[in-house]
Amino acid sequence: MDCQGRPIVVYLVSRLQRSGGHSRLVQDLIRAQPEKSHLILSTEVGGPSDNEYFATIFPSLAHVRFLRAPSGDFRTRLTWVQSTLIASQPGHVCLLNHHQDSVAVAALVPELELEGTFYHHGDHHLCLGVHADHLIHVDLHPMGYHYCRDELGLENRYVPLTFEDKDTLPLESNFMQGGPLTTATAARFNKVEIPYYVSYVDTVPHLLRITGGKHLHIGTLTPWARYRIHRGLSKLGVPKDRFVYLEWTPSVWTTLQQYAVDIYIASFPYGAGLTLIEAMGAGIPVVMHEHMYSRVLSGLELAYEGAFRWSDPNDLFTYLAALQPETLAREKRLSRLHYEKFHRPEILQSYLREPNSFHLPVPPLKSGYKPRYDEWAAWAEGHLNLSNLIHRTAYRGWRGLRRKLR
Repeated sequence: MDCQGRPIVVYLVSRLQRSGGHSRLVQDLIRAQPEKSHLILSTEVGGPSDNEYFATIFPSLAHVRFLRAPSGDFRTRLTWVQSTLIASQPGHVCLLNHHQDSVAVAALVPELELEGTFYHHGDHHLCLGVHADHLIHVDLHPMGYHYCRDELGLENRYVPLTFEDKDTLPLESNFMQGGPLTTATAARFNKVEIPYYVSYVDTVPHLLRITGGKHLHIGTLTPWARYRIHRGLSKLGVPKDRFVYLEWTPSVWTTLQQYAVDIYIASFPYGAGLTLIEAMGAGIPVVMHEHMYSRVLSGLELAYEGAFRWSDPNDLFTYLAALQPETLAREKRLSRLHYEKFHRPEILQSYLREPNSFHLPVPPLKSGYKPRYDEWAAWAEGHLNLSNLIHRTAYRGWRGLRRKLR
């Protein structure tokens, strides 16, 4: 309890930053429990936190505090985290570590006798903390839930990601208002600039040639990636202004609506769960990518039943070229209904009020998905080393140019 008698919840994180699901999940957990005091402890293992961003998202909440571990080695940070945990005596600790943050995971040992939950969100890599059996294990999407339960044999709970309802445009609203199709993707470079058999950066120019419309990208891309997109557009004779680039927006949801986006193309090779949920909440039809070797990175189960899925870019182009307003209007309803069933804030609030009696049916795994491990291994052997070399060389050249221009 704090000095006002409020129960204290501690959020043990690796870093608080402007973008990504890490910070957003913390915000949702805090806003779902206004009657409690909240203390965010950051190990800073994931890099320095954005203090200005924290002040922006919690400007007037006196019962929310944010503390960063002191600089030093991992042992110094671990000692600080455990000392702070002991001093605060929280009623509950939420472990939300980046996948390689050994400090956060090592801090919350059974000997502290603190009640806690491991929120399994660092799921696109091998993640420390998955097997911490003294903590409640929560999976935030169906793919993770089924994998942890069926493959790893863990006792886990399904509590889906949620997002504040910013409302949707009228279901009767017209699609393709500007004539050609307007598409969009929201993801940073760490999700789309990954060596993979199909490149997002190289796909965008061809996509725009096929649709004749515009593509909105929300999220930071490296200068090299933006150059490649513009070069691809030039080679194909596509005007460069048909690729609209926004480095950041406070709301993907409202931005998709403001730009009259007709269909949302989920990021690849790494899917982004929260932005997909924003798109569905906004009533935007979605297109999903079947990842070559990972069901989690595909994210198929996060989308509504019947959402188009692709693995061959030609199938994606063919689908987009044939889309009609009637199809988009039907999928708009499916998209919004899926958000309302699984991703409204009230669902998280219900779980936090009565965690032991909470139950939401877990969407089953989509049929027809089969990882292609042999194909991935063959492709990686021939391309990965060369691709990494090219990217490293280009990045070093860009940094050298920046230094000269300063």
